[in-house]
Amino acid sequence: MLTLGGHRGDIDRCEELGVTEYLLKPLRQSELRAAIFRALGGKVEEGAGSEQLRNPRSCGDRRDSSLHILVAEGNPVNQLLLTRLLEKRGHRVLVVGNGREALNSIETHRFDVVLMDVQMPEMDGLEATTELRKMELGKQLHQPVVALTAHAMKGDREKCVEAGMDGYLTKPIKSAELDAVLQIYATQNRHPVV
Repeated sequence: MLTLGGHRGDIDRCEELGVTEYLLKPLRQSELRAAIFRALGGKVEEGAGSEQLRNPRSCGDRRDSSLHILVAEGNPVNQLLLTRLLEKRGHRVLVVGNGREALNSIETHRFDVVLMDVQMPEMDGLEATTELRKMELGKQLHQPVVALTAHAMKGDREKCVEAGMDGYLTKPIKSAELDAVLQIYATQNRHPVV
């Protein structure tokens, strides 16, 4: 299936209908080639001269590689952008607008990773992560949190680490950096640490 705009639940619907591949426009030639190859039952291998794939996800691979991601982002435009980037990669996304809502969602749902904007109304990402780490004390829990920030000044990464964040992505989000971070949690999702 090739579509111009993705909507929540599209991947689940594709799976129900037996759709093998789900791609969002615009797409790269390498993504289309890989999707066709996978749909025909082949395995995509990256050769020395081949373009690196942008981590496309097929509906068939979804159970093994998809993540459940909480996006805590105060800006509606950024919320939409992140949702599209993540859903295009086959991930399930829940979006909230501030740190307080993020904490409420974490209490009631399990997420593979939280992408937490540093600057949000009501409660910012640093405050929310600090509060989350307090909530986890004495429990065998650790919710991975990756900072999303437009701040790329010296010392900003350290502030995020001090607050208890596990990773750091700067805005505007670069696809390769996002894919690298998500790959870490996809790997952990397939091979949980005991």
